[in-house]
Amino acid sequence: MITNIPKGSIGKRARLIAAFGAVTALGLATAAPAVAQYRHEIRNDMSRCTQGSGPAVMVTVDGIKASQGKLRVQSYRATSSEWMAKGKWLARIDVPAKAGTMTFCLPVPASGTYAIAVRHDFNGNGDTDIMSDGGGMSNNPSINIFNLGKPSYTKVGVPVGRDVKSIRIQMRYM
Repeated sequence: MITNIPKGSIGKRARLIAAFGAVTALGLATAAPAVAQYRHEIRNDMSRCTQGSGPAVMVTVDGIKASQGKLRVQSYRATSSEWMAKGKWLARIDVPAKAGTMTFCLPVPASGTYAIAVRHDFNGNGDTDIMSDGGGMSNNPSINIFNLGKPSYTKVGVPVGRDVKSIRIQMRYM
């Protein structure tokens, strides 16, 4: 309980508390987009990749081995701190795999440089099974024992303007 407060100072305190609340709320409002920018599970909505609906990346995935398991397509910012970093994916599409070629639309938040990773969980168990699962990335970089499946963000980065950028990814299996 507040006691011995001079008359007229309650209004000043109330204004200070209200101002503090407004500043705190503003801080939370500006912090929220930083958290909300990652981990968007979306459906494959091809209407988001029509003329004038960008920015987005239209990803055509070639060489899917079989209509078995699940295909996961994820977008990242092509930066050293975000490319394939845990929890730093922007958007993710998970669908049943279909042999051959599949096309996906991944909207991106703004013009910039982005990277796409594709994984075919061949048996659909959610684990990485090196001998059966497949994968691919934007710009189709070579993957070998030295880069352990994670080439540099500079090799996978794709510039995206205000429109839709179309790319092709070739799946690779052991």
